[in-house]
Amino acid sequence: MVDEMPIMSPFAVPAARLDPAKFRDPHTTAKGEPRASVSLRGLETLWFNTGTLCNLACATCYIESSPTNDALAYLGLADIEPYLAEIARDGLPVREIGFTGGEPFMNREMPAIIARCLAAGFEVLVLTNAMRPLRRFEAAIAALPRERLTFRVSLDHHSAAVHDAERGAGSFAIALDGIAWLAAQGFSLAIAGRHLPSEAEAQARAGYEALFAGLGLACPPLVLFPEMDAGADVPEITTACWGILDVSPQAMMCASSRMVVRRKGAAAPAVLACTLLAYDRQFELGATLAEAARPVLLNHPHCARFCVLGGASCSG
Repeated sequence: MVDEMPIMSPFAVPAARLDPAKFRDPHTTAKGEPRASVSLRGLETLWFNTGTLCNLACATCYIESSPTNDALAYLGLADIEPYLAEIARDGLPVREIGFTGGEPFMNREMPAIIARCLAAGFEVLVLTNAMRPLRRFEAAIAALPRERLTFRVSLDHHSAAVHDAERGAGSFAIALDGIAWLAAQGFSLAIAGRHLPSEAEAQARAGYEALFAGLGLACPPLVLFPEMDAGADVPEITTACWGILDVSPQAMMCASSRMVVRRKGAAAPAVLACTLLAYDRQFELGATLAEAARPVLLNHPHCARFCVLGGASCSG
């Protein structure tokens, strides 16, 4: 494990604090307007959070993953099988299985779980920091099929100083070594990055391209995510916002995806509305994919900032 993070993140953005009257009532905003909701148009991506334990304790981890946070327990192959069976039985339109954490490769069943989902015909997206937990499975990972499998590696910035300020001293070099190993093995790669408040998106993208050019690698597809501070003020999304913003509710993540977790001490996994809201119980929709097919009320700052206003998605 690399050194733990300093308290202040280089990505921190000064912002007014969230009005405590906002995001209180699931159906009505603080101004008394009807809150927006999103219906499931079809389950295309099913996420599994394989556990919140991580080898890092990043300064602004949205899910607070760390070497000690086991609030979401490991999912095993036995937990995943019933959902694959439900997809097959009900003819659900799932094309992609995503894995997130924590660091998925803290879970010793990950290679077998990935292999099972590939064998079932799904596209598989694995979110990872490409550090030591992944590298301990080099032989098992190298044996996986290359077709339909993508590793999306978190690289918070194109400079070592900024990345290490967020993730810990030395983490940048270790992550780059992991990226180089995956590339050498012929795996499909993507990068999850960010840009500083003072840095334009075009500057950040140019920085990543220069970084990979210096490594002798083609720059993988790059996703730059919006910052997520649940305590910063953000507008609530009303039913009128779809027309005002010219945004379709069907373009939101929760219109086409769900996430499976197992809470620490729970007898069985649960299906959540979203990858971003693992701890908020109002977004726990049921035990099965059928139960979780109901509409989602956008009653959280992340719904507004990340999805509606940010236009972002965790899917590949």
